[in-house]
Amino acid sequence: MTSGDGSEQSRRFCVLSWEQVQRLDSILGETVPIHGRGNFPTLSVQPRQIVQVVRARLEEQGVAVRDVRLNGSAASHVLHQDTGLGYKDLDLIFGVSLSDDQAFHLIKDVVLDSLLDFLPAGVSKERITALTLKEAYVQKLVKVCKDTDRWSLISLSNNTGKNVELKFVDSLRRQFEFSVDSFQISLDSLLLFDRCSGTPMSENFHPTVMGESVYGDFEEALSHLCHKIIATRSPEEIRGGGLLKYCHLLVRGFQPRSETEMKSLQRYMCSRFFIDFPDIGEQQRKLEAYLQNHFAGMEHKRYNCLATLHHVVNESTVCLMGHERRQTLNLIAMLALQVLAEQNALPTVTNVTCYYQPAPYVRDVNFSNYYVAHVQPMIHTCSNTYQTWLPCN
Repeated sequence: MTSGDGSEQSRRFCVLSWEQVQRLDSILGETVPIHGRGNFPTLSVQPRQIVQVVRARLEEQGVAVRDVRLNGSAASHVLHQDTGLGYKDLDLIFGVSLSDDQAFHLIKDVVLDSLLDFLPAGVSKERITALTLKEAYVQKLVKVCKDTDRWSLISLSNNTGKNVELKFVDSLRRQFEFSVDSFQISLDSLLLFDRCSGTPMSENFHPTVMGESVYGDFEEALSHLCHKIIATRSPEEIRGGGLLKYCHLLVRGFQPRSETEMKSLQRYMCSRFFIDFPDIGEQQRKLEAYLQNHFAGMEHKRYNCLATLHHVVNESTVCLMGHERRQTLNLIAMLALQVLAEQNALPTVTNVTCYYQPAPYVRDVNFSNYYVAHVQPMIHTCSNTYQTWLPCN
């Protein structure tokens, strides 16, 4: 490695300040409820506890854990509290080797078995199987096994959207979408301090905690976070869901650095969205899941996100036939109207005709020209888009 390469590598890292370490410690010590389905009780879990339990059990099974990191919006919150982003999910990354299917299965079994430690006292654990625990407490289970991407995700359920997400990564080609979500904070030194130190942390006595920006330049990425700038590298590699994250950032007041950069970025992301979600049904499921997962407790922002998405898709989509584009814009408009209806922002009227099969919820909502007045700012550039749901005269 040349000295230049070493300098470039070193710019990826930064030592956290005492204030940042305090915020990290607070997040790791916060009790997060893991809600059970049906009659299963709610588990009270601290992130530091579940990391310690899972790591210990993995190592008992012969699985070496390289390190454990906090990722995503929680890491961004640690580094800069006043971002306007807040944080929902607690993304915890375990560096492990996933050489074969057996390793994937072992990790899943270890995590599910670890949940038994958090069941309330008095609950009989003998007859509770791993399958039962998965059905009761796991919201999402993902396994990716490719040449450049070998990882698995176990997301534990929380009814307010604050899921605890345990990600086990052997290799991951693309670890971020935008610079502001590229931060990873190593937890090893802080967790070791928990185990070994009998003295509480203070400004003059606390572990050295390292942060990394996988975007490449830590100070540049942190500047983007502080000044609400949307930037990325190799935008053509961002998967389809990146378009929704981009619109979410716009709603939160983040902006690209220039008009030219914005147009190029939006074209890439719109193209990738339609590559990854070519079917209108897939698009609807993705949009509904994103709104559910990222706006729990912030339902009032769902409309703004959909309005922004409609504008971006309308302005930047160049890869679709006209009718496919209109179909997607129609879907976004319908979802936006549903959100307004759920917020009691729309009155009830009758006499509506729809010219395509709507989503099930649309049958329960009556639309009128009054609605168009509410949605007009979103769709004024594409009159054909809303012809399918305007009432007949």
